[in-house]
Amino acid sequence: MAIPDYETLMLPLLKLAGDGKEHLSRVATEVLSEEFCLTDQDKKELLPSGITRVIVNRVGWAATYLKKCQLLESTKRGFFKITQRGIDVLNKNPAKIDNKFLQQFPEFHEFTTRKKTKGKKKLSKNIDSIKAQTPEETLGAAYEELNQNLAQELLMKVKDSSSTFFEILVIDLLVKMGYGGSRKDAGQAVGKSGDEGIDGIIKEDKLGLDAIYIQAKRWENTVSRPEVQKFAGALQGQRAKKGIFITTSAFSKEAVHYASNIENKIILIDGERLAQLMIEHNVGVSMAALYEVKKIDTDYFDE
Repeated sequence: MAIPDYETLMLPLLKLAGDGKEHLSRVATEVLSEEFCLTDQDKKELLPSGITRVIVNRVGWAATYLKKCQLLESTKRGFFKITQRGIDVLNKNPAKIDNKFLQQFPEFHEFTTRKKTKGKKKLSKNIDSIKAQTPEETLGAAYEELNQNLAQELLMKVKDSSSTFFEILVIDLLVKMGYGGSRKDAGQAVGKSGDEGIDGIIKEDKLGLDAIYIQAKRWENTVSRPEVQKFAGALQGQRAKKGIFITTSAFSKEAVHYASNIENKIILIDGERLAQLMIEHNVGVSMAALYEVKKIDTDYFDE
């Protein structure tokens, strides 16, 4: 079963608290996970930030919205309980609790329509326009969309570049990723071999404890299995065990299957992954804006 959105979690969370007892947020998340028959993989799924689990985030925001309209209240750090208003709501046996339902409470209406910072428009009063995503999920989705668009533009730039520039790009990326030793060492190694399908050799680390062989192709067509086999054969000829095959295009399914089932370790980096690695390691991109997302430092308030 898919992970329920935070609105779907509101009523089950309120019912869970309906016994009038204090509940630990962490335990509530576990109970709701079981109630919705989430798999272990569902429970471990992370937000795009890679820090918080999706189910924890959604239960947290369901609780936050219920607290905003005073159906739940915080009792102490990490604990909550139902209020008299929350009990009254449960006694009416609602079929569903969502943002539209909560709009009947003045505290929630104020929360969803409050003014933004000076000089900006009010938030939309149309509660139907509020997506069933937590703020972190909305921010994460926007980040992913921006990242995908940037990756596409970046790959187009790479494909339009010369072969010489592509070699430089490969060097810069591998050095930023911690391979190749120094920039000078990597520059001397990559693009100098051309020996039986090998475009270069770099150090695996700064000490040169092992060597990694490189094949870099600035292609438009899909790289097929024979090309990867040729590279694997070149590695065997050099008695090498590790190789990286980088292309601006893509690898066929047969090529991927072959690389994953041979003794030599060959990492395939297609155009899409190349662009993402460039973004991750700041090669060919620069910072446009930085938004800090902060949270309460609960340790600060411990007396």
